[in-house]
Amino acid sequence: MQYEPIKGKLGVLIKGNVFLRKTLYFFLDLLLLRTWHVKKALRTIGAMLPADAHMLDAGSGFGQYSWWVIRKNPGWFIRAVDINNDHIRDCEEFFGKTGRGGRIKCETADLTTLKEENSYELILSVDVMEHIADDEAVFRNFNSALREGGFLVISTPSDQGGSDVHSGDDHSFIDEHVRDGYGTGEIREKLERSGFTDVETRYTYGIPGRISWILSMKYPVSLLNISYLFFIFLPFYYLLAFPLSFILNFCDLYLKHKTGTGLLVTARKRRQ
Repeated sequence: MQYEPIKGKLGVLIKGNVFLRKTLYFFLDLLLLRTWHVKKALRTIGAMLPADAHMLDAGSGFGQYSWWVIRKNPGWFIRAVDINNDHIRDCEEFFGKTGRGGRIKCETADLTTLKEENSYELILSVDVMEHIADDEAVFRNFNSALREGGFLVISTPSDQGGSDVHSGDDHSFIDEHVRDGYGTGEIREKLERSGFTDVETRYTYGIPGRISWILSMKYPVSLLNISYLFFIFLPFYYLLAFPLSFILNFCDLYLKHKTGTGLLVTARKRRQ
């Protein structure tokens, strides 16, 4: 199964239209459970950062996280980078039209070759590391780019069924992933080797989140991979599925999970 072609179709649909892009952001915020967990972490960390903090949105995609952060923290400065130049051009146009262009700089960049030092109080990376083979190079680059004591927030699949892989014979149902997921010990060790401390891992997509994901994402995306004609039926499908998914997402956000198919990881750059 492939997400990128569907994301491409959505990108074409909302291209140049501020209202449609804001509408897409609204529905992504509602439907994507990872967004709920990421926002919770950002609220906690954001309260500890200065009013003029600098943030790197590392793998910004459609730009929904940069949009949410700058609305909540209008004094912040954000650099939104992505390897997909189409995403960057569209985001740059959108943020310019909404008057946020002075606070959000959009650039095409490869995280494996990112060369910055002591530039940010916060780096956010959502659904990115599972796409990058040389992950430790990226973690080292993140560490260099952070200021002393700065924060890193990562959302990524876990090795407990992330990418819908549940045994050694399974393969990721998402073709763009280079790894099926991280173990908590594995990502902790890699981050600590890269200069991070206070590494905390939290399972997301526990039992309620897993059910919600199947209802709200896996089934619709599977249908769209068969035919884009199913776009016509999606509004009716979500009218039935979303109320249950909303309740399940709420439970997943506030319950502590012994295991889960997702990981929310926070860490800090080691103080000298």
